[in-house]
Amino acid sequence: MTSPATLAAASATDPTKWTTRLWGMLITLCIVLFLDGLDVSMIGVALPSIGNELDLSTSTLQWLVSGYILGYGGLLLLGGRTADLFGRRKVFLIALGVFALASLAGGLVSSGPLLILTRFIKGLAAAFTAPTGLSIITTNFAEGPARNKALSIYTVFGAGGYSSGLLFGGLMTGVGWRWTFLLPVPIALAALASAWVLVPKDKPAEEGGHDLFGALLSTSAMLLLVYTVVTAPEAGWASVRTLGSFAAVLVLFVGFVAVEKRVKHPLVRLGILRKVSLVRASLAIVAVAGSYFSWQFIVTLYMQDTLGWSPLKLSLALLPVGLMVALSAVFSDKLVDRFGTGPIIGVTMAVMAVGYLLFLRLDTAPSYWTMLLPAIMLIGIGWVGFPAINIQATNGIDDDEQGLAAGVLQTSMQVGAAIVLAVTTAIIASGTHGETSPTAMLDTYRPGLIFAAVVSIVGALVALSAFLVKRERRAAVAAEPELELVG
Repeated sequence: MTSPATLAAASATDPTKWTTRLWGMLITLCIVLFLDGLDVSMIGVALPSIGNELDLSTSTLQWLVSGYILGYGGLLLLGGRTADLFGRRKVFLIALGVFALASLAGGLVSSGPLLILTRFIKGLAAAFTAPTGLSIITTNFAEGPARNKALSIYTVFGAGGYSSGLLFGGLMTGVGWRWTFLLPVPIALAALASAWVLVPKDKPAEEGGHDLFGALLSTSAMLLLVYTVVTAPEAGWASVRTLGSFAAVLVLFVGFVAVEKRVKHPLVRLGILRKVSLVRASLAIVAVAGSYFSWQFIVTLYMQDTLGWSPLKLSLALLPVGLMVALSAVFSDKLVDRFGTGPIIGVTMAVMAVGYLLFLRLDTAPSYWTMLLPAIMLIGIGWVGFPAINIQATNGIDDDEQGLAAGVLQTSMQVGAAIVLAVTTAIIASGTHGETSPTAMLDTYRPGLIFAAVVSIVGALVALSAFLVKRERRAAVAAEPELELVG
C-alpha cells in the first residue's frame, strides 16, 4: 500500500521523474546509508595502527568491530518499529545526531574501553537510521518503477559503503587512524541539516501501543546472539559458556514469540514472517553480506599480514568492487523491471560464487591482472543484485509496517553476516598448526574461501527457487485446459 501523499510531486505520466526536493531527500538518505556501511568495513584497515598507538591486544581490537555489530544487529528490529510508532522523520534525525556525536568522540578518546563504547553507540544509532531511512523511501515512492528506481539508487549507496570501506580506511589510516572516526562527522552533520529540511513530516501510527516487554526480550535475544557468535571462536563453540549462551538466546526468543502472540500491539506482527518474499530476501542478504565479509576478512589477513601489502595497496586492489557497485546504479532498477528480483539475485550471487572459487588459485606471488582482478570483478557483480534484494523485501508490505520489514531485512544482514563470519573464523582457526609461512597460511585460508563460495551458492539457489516455482505454476495453469479435454 502507498500513502495518499506518496510521490505527490512526481509526474502523473512518468512516476520516475521527480522534483528537486524529492531527489535531495533521496540523496540525503543515501549518504547516511553509505556512512553506515562505510563504518562497518573502514575500521578493519586501521586496527593495527590503533593497537600500536593505544597498546591494545588483538582480542580488544576485535571489539572495535564487534561492538559496532553488537549495537547495530541487536536493535534493528526495535529501530524499525520505533520509526513506525513515533514518526520516521523524528527517529531518523535523533539517531543521525547521535551517530555524529559518537563519531566525534571516537576520534578524540585515547582509551580502548571508551573507543569500544563509541563504536557500540554508533552501532545503536545505525540500528535506527538504516531501517528508518529505508521506510522513508518506501512510503514516499509508489510501489513499481518509481520505488524500484529509488531503492536501486539507495541500496547501491549502501553496498558502496561496505565495498569501498577498505579504500577509505586505507586512505584515512595513511593520514592517521583517528581520521577513520572523524571522517563521518562533517558528512553526518551536513546530512542532518539536509534531512531536517527535506524529509517530510509524518504522523506516528494511528494505532499501536508500546510493546516494552517484547522490545526487552527481542533486544536482549539479539544482543546475546550477536555477542555469543562473535565470542564463540575464542571461547570455543562447544564450551559451556557458548552452549549456555545459545540456550539462553533460545529461551529469550521463545518468550518473545509467546509475548507477541498475546500482546495487543506487538513489536513484530509475526504474520509478516509468512511473507515469503521477505524471508527469501532476508536469506539472500545473509548470503551476500556473509560471504563477502568472510572473503574480505581472509584477503585482508593474507595480503597484509602474510604478503606484507600496505593498507593503501590492498584498498586500491579491491577498488573495482566499489566502482562496479557505483556503476550499477545506472541500470539495476531497469534490470529488476525487466526480469524481476529473483533471477537478478540468483544470477549475480552465482557469479559471485565463481569469483570466490577463482581465489582458490591464489599463490604466494599472485598476479593482479591475471589472477586477482578477474576474481574481484566477478565478486563485485554479486553486489549488483543488492538493490533487487531490498526491492523484493519491501514489495507488498503496508506502509505502517515498512519500518518493520526494513528492520527484519537489516537484522538478517547484520546478525547473519556475523554468524557466517564467525563460522569462517572457526574454520580457519581449526586449520592453524602454528606455521606462518605464506604457503602454510594459504592452506589455512582456502577452506574459508570454499565456505564463502558455498554460502553464496546456497543464496543463489534460494533466490532462483522462487523463479522456478513460478515457472512450474505457469506451466500447470497452461496445461489445465488440455487436462480437461483429455478428461
